[in-house]
Amino acid sequence: MNFSRALAIFLAAGLGAGAVAAPIPSDARVGGFVIGCQAYSFNRFSVFEAIEKTEMTGSKSIEFYPGQKLSREEPGVKWDHHASDELIARVKEKLTKHGVRAVNYGVVAIPTDEAKARVIFEFARKMGLYAVTTESTDALDTIEKMVREFDIRCAFHEHARQPKNPAYRVWDPNYVRDLVKDRDARIGACADIGHWQTSGIKPIDGLRILEGRIISLHVKDRMALGAGQHDCIFGTGVADIGGVLAELRRQHFDGNISIEYEFNWDNSVPDIAQCVGFVRGWSAGHGSGAPQ
Repeated sequence: MNFSRALAIFLAAGLGAGAVAAPIPSDARVGGFVIGCQAYSFNRFSVFEAIEKTEMTGSKSIEFYPGQKLSREEPGVKWDHHASDELIARVKEKLTKHGVRAVNYGVVAIPTDEAKARVIFEFARKMGLYAVTTESTDALDTIEKMVREFDIRCAFHEHARQPKNPAYRVWDPNYVRDLVKDRDARIGACADIGHWQTSGIKPIDGLRILEGRIISLHVKDRMALGAGQHDCIFGTGVADIGGVLAELRRQHFDGNISIEYEFNWDNSVPDIAQCVGFVRGWSAGHGSGAPQ
């Protein structure tokens, strides 16, 4: 281990559970929030196309996921944390060209093996990411070492409840709260309010349960609580997106909000643009200053 890495580990350990990594730069904000796209919204397209489409929606940030093809011209090249420095440089150049900032990566499995986990966090550091998103609760001890070493956050994502699999507990915000409450402050929750709605949880209730430990969100609106509902434009469903934004503001939330729009897959940009517009309009009408 070189001196700089050893020093980083020592300093992070000294900061203890109250430590927090640097915030997302203000150039990624829209209407006061870091609102952008989860690239999975464009999973029928490539990484380069997802960046282009993110710009078209009017948002300024993107959350990548592992395994998306790099480009239409190179469909066999996959984008993930094993990317070469040359590939990372190409993606960063594309982001700069379109005025989009990469802020998060996931959902990705984090191994318990420190050397393998370090590959993910090295990738996050090279990309300048705010956080990594996972569901690897078995790797919690390893994750805590990584967030202290790299000063990068890690959030536990919550898919929907699995009635036939009671061993899957991450769907429950109470479980995630208890999982992370005594851990480093850089470990918390990725609140997927769409999956909460599938599980019958009202988004504002889930956010209040996780107060103080929300690192990021995957935001969806749905026409009703329960399974079988598809995503809809913000403000047209039951999620009370305005109330969600008000609750996040009350909590002084400073992380990223990723729109993960899982409907109208081939032509979702207009729908997502309206979701971004909802956030701009809500912010303009609630005293946050001029939308960005």
